[in-house]
Amino acid sequence: MAVKDRDRFSTATRIRLIGEQTAARVYRSQTKRQARRSRLTGRAALLALVVCSLIVALAYPMRQYVSQRADIADLQQEKDETRRRVEHLRDMKARWQDDAYAEQQVRTRLHYVMPGETGYVMIDPDAAEQSRADRGSADRPWYANVWDGVDKVDKSDAAER
Repeated sequence: MAVKDRDRFSTATRIRLIGEQTAARVYRSQTKRQARRSRLTGRAALLALVVCSLIVALAYPMRQYVSQRADIADLQQEKDETRRRVEHLRDMKARWQDDAYAEQQVRTRLHYVMPGETGYVMIDPDAAEQSRADRGSADRPWYANVWDGVDKVDKSDAAER
C-alpha cells in the first residue's frame, strides 16, 4: 500500500492526471463547438436563402405600390382643388349674369357714373410723391440714366468684395 500511495503522489502520476483533465476539457469544448456548428443545417441555410430572395423580389413592387399611392393622393388633392375652383367660377358667372352686380362692378372698377351723377376720384398722396421722385430721372437725357445705372452696379460690386 505504501507503493500505491507513493505512485499517487509521484510527478509522473500528477502529469498524467493533468493531461487527462486537459484532454477531457478539450473534448468538452470541441463537442460544444460542434453543437454550435450543427445548429445551422442545410435546411436552415436554404430557408434563409429563400426568405432573403423573397425580400429582394418584393422590394421593388412594394416601392412602386407606395409611389403610386402617393401619386393617387396628389391627384385626388388636385382634383378637389379643381372642383373648388370650378364651383367658384360658376358662382362668379352667376353673379355676372345679374345686372345689378355687373353695374356695381363697372362703377367700382371703371369709375363709371350714371347720367346726372358727379364722379370724384381720390388720389393717394403717397402715390403722387412716388411719381414725383420718378420724374427726376425723366427730366434728364437717357444716356445719363444709363451711366448712373452703371455707376450703381460698380459701387455694389466694390462693396461685395
